[in-house]
Amino acid sequence: MGTQDGGRFAGQVAVVTGGASGIGLAILRGLHAEGASILCADINPAALDAVAAAFPDRVACLEADVTREDAVEAMMDEAVARFGGLDLSFHVAGGNRGGYVIDQAEADWDFTIALCLKSVFLCTKHAARRMLPKGRGAIVNIASLNAHVPMHAGAAYASAKAGCEMLTRNAALELTPSGIRVNAVLPGLVQTPLTKRHFDNPLAHAAFVERIPAGRAAQPEEIAGPALFLASEAASYVSGASLLVDGAWAVSGYPDMRPFRGEPLFGRGNK
Repeated sequence: MGTQDGGRFAGQVAVVTGGASGIGLAILRGLHAEGASILCADINPAALDAVAAAFPDRVACLEADVTREDAVEAMMDEAVARFGGLDLSFHVAGGNRGGYVIDQAEADWDFTIALCLKSVFLCTKHAARRMLPKGRGAIVNIASLNAHVPMHAGAAYASAKAGCEMLTRNAALELTPSGIRVNAVLPGLVQTPLTKRHFDNPLAHAAFVERIPAGRAAQPEEIAGPALFLASEAASYVSGASLLVDGAWAVSGYPDMRPFRGEPLFGRGNK
């Protein structure tokens, strides 16, 4: 499907953060198959080496901490320098240091907010700056079902993802008049390295699947497809949208994860 000469993204330049694994890698594969040149940014050097070996042409790899503005600026500049411009930017990098509200360490809250929200702001800002001279571009932010549905011990993550969704809408308001579309994908449970612990615990996995009408988790390619659609000309009139890709999970609610995390630590000594 698609070649450099005939794919949907032929001749276009993309940045993918978190591009060396999971959803980011699936997006990179799809872009490459359809003709794009891609800057793959990640914080894992071994995973980046694997990507570089697998994609010897039209892919450049860069180790980057997307929570730092100087690193994000350098990343976007590298894409322009290597491939001559910037047309598409996919902001996938994320992570979570969970904890109940009464137990959450400030450092863990800050880590999660920085990675899941601040980084999206920085990447959107600096991608858009490089798209403005062309008067066109597409930005796709990966939020989460948890933008809408809370989870036990997930206040930081859910808050960051809700912020990511609103940031997407605000950026669309500001940037769409300049030809830059900004949209979000909200995945449900996806089988990636980030969610490995849920799949390694049969009881936890069953608790998730019970709530998912589709009866299973998604594979990364099933999130990449909608993300690529939003970046494509088929979505030329779509901006400021949030696309839930969750197997209808949002209609049923989040499972109670307390049996798998234990009770809050604060106050135990007073019981």
